[in-house]
Amino acid sequence: MSRLLIIGCGGVAGVAIHKCCQNSDVFTEICIASRTKSKCDAIKAKLENTTKTVITTAQVNADSKDELVALINSYKPDAVLNLALPYQDLTIMDACLETKTDYIDTANYEPEDTTDPEWKAVYEKRCKDLGFTAYFDYSWQWAYKEKFEKAGITALLGTGFDPGVTSVFTAYALKHYFDEIHYIDILDCNGGDHGYPFATNFNPEINLREVSANGSYWEDGKWIETKPMEIKRVYNFDGVGEKDMYLLHHEEIESLAKNIPNVKRIRFFMTFGQSYLTHMQCLENVGMLSTEPVMYEGREIVPIQFLKALLPDPASLGPRTKGKTNIGCIFTGVKDGKEKTIYIYNMCDHQECYKEVGSQAVSYTTGVPAMIGASLVLSGQWKKPGVYNVEEFDPDPYMEALNKFGLPWVVDENPVTVE
Repeated sequence: MSRLLIIGCGGVAGVAIHKCCQNSDVFTEICIASRTKSKCDAIKAKLENTTKTVITTAQVNADSKDELVALINSYKPDAVLNLALPYQDLTIMDACLETKTDYIDTANYEPEDTTDPEWKAVYEKRCKDLGFTAYFDYSWQWAYKEKFEKAGITALLGTGFDPGVTSVFTAYALKHYFDEIHYIDILDCNGGDHGYPFATNFNPEINLREVSANGSYWEDGKWIETKPMEIKRVYNFDGVGEKDMYLLHHEEIESLAKNIPNVKRIRFFMTFGQSYLTHMQCLENVGMLSTEPVMYEGREIVPIQFLKALLPDPASLGPRTKGKTNIGCIFTGVKDGKEKTIYIYNMCDHQECYKEVGSQAVSYTTGVPAMIGASLVLSGQWKKPGVYNVEEFDPDPYMEALNKFGLPWVVDENPVTVE
């Protein structure tokens, strides 16, 4: 018997909720909570007659610790699955600490207001200390480790796909294929076509901030920062074909550099079509990606937030999107004194995902791992006091669950590497 509180009701949450309802042996009860309760009620109505899982709904403002604490105390969940925005991670973690409730999320903390002078001073110091300039990093949440240990509760960070599955792939490769991993290249390819001239596959504000920021990678014990889209490679992806991919900063590089011994280099690449890059460059040139407020007709607006309102809702892309995703990791290291390379990856079909859960594959590949991470915490397999990333636990039950719940993986022992 277990009870899970799910905060958020967007595209990723919709997938995770579907998957929880397919796994009723673990998730006997779930509560779906969001600022807009009608969204929660709609998914409950869709699913409650198809599952043994008991579904309830609630309204909550995830920016309010008091509201979150009141809801947790009322519902009394065994764990909280945070599928809200990364801006709200710390508030939800604070509520879990106060109520001594286990916490799970899919993406690391990112501040919403990057214009506040006090925050800017903290940010500039962190950039100097960490060695990169991304708005998002794990240090905010890692700082909670001692608090969670003292409270006797678990915080599982980053159980999406990347971060998440890619980090579990790494732990699995180290356990079963290598004595040491020296090089990791994480490749994220979305070969889907939604038919729009320009749209993002997840929250536009977060997506565009991430893509337009400086890139960075870990090499020889330090961070090397690059200009946005400065490093490009071409790769032929199974099931998708040849695609241009670009080096970005990504949070799992931080945790893997910290948790994988003897690693020499970690890079993250994501594919983008020329149309996407042209639109993004144009929007950036005219200031639409700015987080700095501007005055317009007597009121203050943030350009990137206004742009978000103009772009298609990522949740609406499901029925339009065709093609596949291919996400995985190329590992090079040593086993029994000999160098070897393997590639572990998953392919996911947008249309098949939509048929199953009414969502495109980008949400599917994040929502399924979110459910898996929550199930492992609830079952006690991945539970110990403190704050942890997924690669710090035994990867085998997670890998088994990926095959069972719709994200089967492949091990290629003779892959093409990235220069």
